[in-house]
Amino acid sequence: MLVLLSPAKKLNENHPIKEGGTLPQFIDDAEKLINNLKKYTPKKLSKLMSLSDALSELNVERYQNWQKEHSEKNAKTAGLIFDGEVYTGLDAKSFTKKQMEYAQNNLRILSGLYGLLKPLDLVHPYRLEMGTKLKIGRKNNLYEFWGDKIVDEVNLLLENQKEQTLVNLASNEYFKAVNKKKLKGNIITPVFKDFNNGKYKAVMVYAKKARGMMANYIITNKIEKAENLKGFDTAGYCFNAAASTDNELVFLRG
Repeated sequence: MLVLLSPAKKLNENHPIKEGGTLPQFIDDAEKLINNLKKYTPKKLSKLMSLSDALSELNVERYQNWQKEHSEKNAKTAGLIFDGEVYTGLDAKSFTKKQMEYAQNNLRILSGLYGLLKPLDLVHPYRLEMGTKLKIGRKNNLYEFWGDKIVDEVNLLLENQKEQTLVNLASNEYFKAVNKKKLKGNIITPVFKDFNNGKYKAVMVYAKKARGMMANYIITNKIEKAENLKGFDTAGYCFNAAASTDNELVFLRG
């Protein structure tokens, strides 16, 4: 079983580096993107990404300081640097050494800049959402730039799993980077809904955290079979068979 997450916009650069840092697989591709982004002024970047002046200036500085060398002295741990609701739920900082090793084999983070990241991959702070319409040569956006590289790697990873199931805990924006027509495995998408104003619906802030908690559940319990995902009951969520399908597992709360 392989789990996919989206990154977060918010970063925590003050986390302690985990030992055993690894180099992102698509570092050469990341360098191509950075070389393109280094040409952007704050004003141009603000227009491309709809960023404030302060964020534009910060990220232009990040691009200029980015270097291909990634080490524990100059980079951050991918599984710890992201700081949104998903990563609060994931709580990777609490993983034991064995749990982190399991995560290295069973968890991947989709990335606009790095393509696909392992939790212990070393990264430089950056901002580049997958949906950004960044033109690179003849490629009109990041989906075209990454092409089938991501799905090809996912397929290789699935071959080494006991059950060739991909658990999609990523956002639509990021999961679009995986060519589903070429995916050689079963896709399961957990959906989390809260009772609100007389009906169940996805409340984004809660749903994001629940995605992280589901990833944590899979890693800490070493879940290998899709059937066992139904046992997830963290934070009051319960599996609802009537609302679910073979490929969409619905968890309700309240």
